[in-house]
Amino acid sequence: MSVWERSSTARVTAPARPRKLAKVPFVELADGRLQGVVSSGSDIGRVYVSSIAAGTYAFACSTNNNRPCGGARGSFCNHIRALVGEAVLQYGAERVARYLKIEAADGEPSAHSLTFEMSGTRPAQGDTTAAAPVFSRFLRHLAYLELAPSTAPLPEMQWFPPTRAVAA
Repeated sequence: MSVWERSSTARVTAPARPRKLAKVPFVELADGRLQGVVSSGSDIGRVYVSSIAAGTYAFACSTNNNRPCGGARGSFCNHIRALVGEAVLQYGAERVARYLKIEAADGEPSAHSLTFEMSGTRPAQGDTTAAAPVFSRFLRHLAYLELAPSTAPLPEMQWFPPTRAVAA
């Protein structure tokens, strides 16, 4: 058994490049979508939950209280473009393209080229039902950031089954 298998922590993939969290504090490739939370450009107290479905590129963008984004009417809004840009910084362009099933043009893909490839397919407005779970995960991540560093177990992580010593 290797050292990391005996550890109580999991390995985290390092970001492709450092990114600033002020504009897009949360981005993930999960549930068949690129999804995340994007700060509003005009109101510091407002955030948008944006997503793009893998393969179909159906997109959704709404505020955290489910008001639709005014810029996402038939094409990607600035929040979705920012989400793609931050995903490329976090995961790398090739991984994002592979996850979203984008047939990228020749050469090294970029956030701009990925957005261009998806926009060329005339993506449809997607379902906004994913916004609530995405925003909830974002809030849970924020709560972990507020905890003081500690090696003590967290109560919500107690669902892991205990390990038993095998009798010889």
